[in-house]
Amino acid sequence: MVKRVLLIGSPKSFMVNAIARGLQNENYEVIQCEFTAAAIDSVEDKPPLYVLYLGDLNFDDAEMSGLSALKYLDEAIDREHFFLYEVGNNDELSYAEKFLSKIKVTETYQRPIDVKMLAEDLDMAVESNKMGDDQKKKILVVDDDGTMLRMIRTWLSVKYRVYMASSGKIALTFLQNNKVDLVLLDYMMPQMDGPEVLKQIRMDDNMKELPVMFLTSKSDKESVITVAALRPEKYLLKTMPKAKLIHAIDEFFFGPYA
Repeated sequence: MVKRVLLIGSPKSFMVNAIARGLQNENYEVIQCEFTAAAIDSVEDKPPLYVLYLGDLNFDDAEMSGLSALKYLDEAIDREHFFLYEVGNNDELSYAEKFLSKIKVTETYQRPIDVKMLAEDLDMAVESNKMGDDQKKKILVVDDDGTMLRMIRTWLSVKYRVYMASSGKIALTFLQNNKVDLVLLDYMMPQMDGPEVLKQIRMDDNMKELPVMFLTSKSDKESVITVAALRPEKYLLKTMPKAKLIHAIDEFFFGPYA
């Protein structure tokens, strides 16, 4: 992936132009367009990285509210699979979330933004995508909550190749035919819960050494003790911050200085 980014926001905005200059200083080719569906759609040869600046929203003006653009992005990201980075204050980010699903956004930033930090995050996506899919570590996420599945996929897909399974049975069938480097496993699922899935994995000679981490909302001591004998790599909570979760996975693969 080359260092190209689509910056969405008013070209007349001081902050939009400041972001553009900052990214250019970090050797990015910056393509700019207005915050409208028509303007975004008209961009030819779109890059795989989008930065959306929400600071110029006018909630009292239908044309300036960005409504059409947000709805457009919500649909386009499923077709085009770009990485989307949002910049705004709490009110603007909350407004955007009504029309552009939070689980589809790679990262959000409070404004005023540190452009160097933004560039570092974009660099991570660029470097990761220089690798072919076969070179990336493969993670299977198992959860009956579709929203959680899509959110974790969005968070991890910058660095990893992510597969999803909505039940324990689907996960086990997938693992019989596909090799992965890590399984992120929910605890509470209908029909076959997480501990039972892990028992089945440990009983299979071809999978018994497969690394598994629980990612669950169950934080009680009894639940942790129940699965301890099955040797999960970690027991992670869904309530942990995004950065901490990603760090735990990076640390598992690449060591404590990841």
